[in-house]
Amino acid sequence: MKQILFPTDFSENSENAIRYALNFFKDIEAEFYFLHVSTEDQFENSALFVASELVIDQSVVSGASEKLEVLIKRIQNQFKNKKHKHHGIHESIQFIEAIRKNVNHKQIDCIVMGTKGASKLLDTALGSYTADVIKRVKCNILVIPENAKYCDPSNIVFPTDFNINYTDKVLNSLSDILKLKKVKINVLYISKKIRDLSVFQKKNRAHLQDYLEGKPHSFYFITNENIDDAVETYVRITKVDMIAMVAKNLNYFERILFHPTVEKISYHTKVPFLVLHE
Repeated sequence: MKQILFPTDFSENSENAIRYALNFFKDIEAEFYFLHVSTEDQFENSALFVASELVIDQSVVSGASEKLEVLIKRIQNQFKNKKHKHHGIHESIQFIEAIRKNVNHKQIDCIVMGTKGASKLLDTALGSYTADVIKRVKCNILVIPENAKYCDPSNIVFPTDFNINYTDKVLNSLSDILKLKKVKINVLYISKKIRDLSVFQKKNRAHLQDYLEGKPHSFYFITNENIDDAVETYVRITKVDMIAMVAKNLNYFERILFHPTVEKISYHTKVPFLVLHE
């Protein structure tokens, strides 16, 4: 049974991510944990701030717990799935600490978070949290942009520079997706110049080819000075449903996810990202 964690601030972006993931995991047995973390700002802005610290805590905790109950009841009414179980969790500690605590205690397989678009990850509250989770929590994370609409994925792109070893955990996570949705994995290598792969890159590519043998996949090589333009063009032409990346490949990863040219890049606002950790 898969264990899925949903950090939620009860926003529309957050609920859109929840709806997407419930559909994505609809065919497997899973337990879903809906986590709300009360921040210091919520306590400071409370109408009872002048009251005792205990009263403030009870007021905020009570409100969050009620919202979690309402959320879970609404989900159970909208998504009647006997394979799924739902739990609400409220924490009043630092956000990353709360994520790590529940990932470890609940043995979470995947975190699902909504965002207003990867181009705004560092400019919004939930967005900055998403970026922190990707960088600081060693757990697979499915990032759902604000304009993402669910459809059964059939075409997933896997951008890579072949500069990392692909561990069994990463490859097994890819394999799980292939089995879950019967999708095709398109391995995408983007280079600024036409040049041969290094010995190390060739070794990693061969390892990936061996693992994917017998599974639906293709390898594509693109030359483009701008990596964002290359990904944008590829996503648009091939109608990609999801982008899967390895978090360890940080330099390559950050250029795609955290440094887009906002005026030209649109896939950040509608194509989900699956970030794989070792």
